[in-house]
Amino acid sequence: MTAAAAADACPRWAWLLPFALIFLLPFGRAAELGTLALVMLCATLLLRQPRVFATLPAARWALAIWACYELAALGSTLHAVAPLRTWETVAAMLRYLPLLLGVAWVLRDAVQWRRLLRAVALLTLLWTLDAWMQALTGWSVRGHAEPHRLTGIFGAGDPKIGQVLAVLAPFLLAAAQRWRGRVALTAAALLLLGPILLSGSRASWVTYAFVLAIFLWREAGSWRRFALWSAAAALLGVLALGAAWQTSTRFDARMQRTLLALKGSEHDINAALSGRLTIWADAGRMIAANPWTGVGVRGFRYAYPRYARPGDPFVNRAEDQGAYYAHQIVLEILSESGVLGLALWTLGTLLAWRMWRRASTHARALAWPAGIAVLAAVFPFNTTLAFYSAWWGLLFWWLLALWIGALGTAPATDARAHPAAAIGARGARLSRPNTPAKPPCPPSISSPRSTSTS
Repeated sequence: MTAAAAADACPRWAWLLPFALIFLLPFGRAAELGTLALVMLCATLLLRQPRVFATLPAARWALAIWACYELAALGSTLHAVAPLRTWETVAAMLRYLPLLLGVAWVLRDAVQWRRLLRAVALLTLLWTLDAWMQALTGWSVRGHAEPHRLTGIFGAGDPKIGQVLAVLAPFLLAAAQRWRGRVALTAAALLLLGPILLSGSRASWVTYAFVLAIFLWREAGSWRRFALWSAAAALLGVLALGAAWQTSTRFDARMQRTLLALKGSEHDINAALSGRLTIWADAGRMIAANPWTGVGVRGFRYAYPRYARPGDPFVNRAEDQGAYYAHQIVLEILSESGVLGLALWTLGTLLAWRMWRRASTHARALAWPAGIAVLAAVFPFNTTLAFYSAWWGLLFWWLLALWIGALGTAPATDARAHPAAAIGARGARLSRPNTPAKPPCPPSISSPRSTSTS
């Protein structure tokens, strides 16, 4: 089957399957319905054509990258402190493979990718506006805000809106840039800034700053311009911080806690970090005692009391449990899956890099927003949610599936759909008939003119 024939065989509504997962994300386990839909898609495709994925280039990369993640978890079962919990997690991770394969099959057609990008950007915009409504009125479509932070579409008691908006920001920013250039890009960045600040999640502040830095780097084109624009962005950020500080009691509470770090003592820094220093120190002792395969994925809470110091506020003696996870990606991998797990994660990262390097220019342009979102999710100089958890792990693998799927787009297809599909192109515009479009510069972290990323 040729690439064009494969693309024509893809139903027009196929993009709705991966979109369903992110649409249902705020509703807890309902998001797994999107995963189930992709599992059923894979089963149907295999029944109709057993070798359907063997001829799909992205499928081979997806299998290799997923295997690294799965083997890291599997190796952690050797000395797991809670074997049943670890084995349940290992089994649950099997669903990520059909998620990757299903998305890769759908996104082999760049037209489907363009529709999905627009839908995700629109959904991010709607969630942002809903968060603004909650900030101004105290209510969103999912109910009232909590006293100290916005919750938006996720509802009271589930303060994830800041981190999710920060990670999904590249989709909305890229769409705005494609629509009206730098003016719309700046407007979208400011629109996102308010809810992310008021969410009270300092991890989301760092994540969003990272995303904006990459967009500035791509737009600048030179070190001098990047420095000037970064200074302007920093000034706007300070003004936004000041406005939020004066008008929001939620933001004021978070800033008062953050400023404790300026006192310099270990106790004050730990208080400013919401006790993270305590958790990181215990994670370090856990790693030293279990260096090779860790305590087992999702076993952190069960092992925690063994390594906690007397008086540790995170220890629940009644249940003999502690902090749920390490709150930092490298510490989480090392503590739960050891050096073996970190080595396999590193191998998976290298495979992802190699896939990027081998992809066509058009495929890189298609994959760019999802790639930035993945980088933001795994940014190591930040506190993070649990990558081995059902919720954050699902979002992470959904983003990675979009990136892998877009990089595997058939050349014959993306050449046809590229001008409208390359939302991430720097200053791109639709080409006139019979006028070749200049290929966009792929994203870079090392140089504005580089053509590589991770």
